[in-house]
Amino acid sequence: MSWPFGARPGGRPAIEVAAGERVLAHAGEVGGTRDALYLPQRVLWEQVASADWDQEERTLTVVEVAPFGQPQPVHVVQLEEAGRLLQLVRERVTASIALQRHVAVRERRSVRILARQAPALRGEVSWFVEYDDGLDPADPQVDAAVQAALAQARTDLGV
Repeated sequence: MSWPFGARPGGRPAIEVAAGERVLAHAGEVGGTRDALYLPQRVLWEQVASADWDQEERTLTVVEVAPFGQPQPVHVVQLEEAGRLLQLVRERVTASIALQRHVAVRERRSVRILARQAPALRGEVSWFVEYDDGLDPADPQVDAAVQAALAQARTDLGV
């Protein structure tokens, strides 16, 4: 039986998770399973762009991926103790990166090609391109470099 946020008999985490998941680490009302981070909303590990812990403020800031040009959802949660949750976040986010490649485009500007996949390797590969400031994705030369890099990365991953 899953429990809503709050106290649970035996001191176990009181985080309601999806069917088939179990909490591996938690800090207060924030928890992580093999497949997702619960903030309390469920964020799949492959959708976590970054997670930063501020020790002084005792806050965990999680930024989700978003399509280019759209704002990235940001979640800031206050935690008394982060403990093992931070280790789980680091391990699961890292495990979701199937490929990461830095590609020079022009002058000192580049793009990063990322292939992300559910750490359990059940989902499809999602592709992301992060552009350095000053690079216009609509520029034909930039687009050609990105498309060539994506094609090579897909070949390298066998997809």
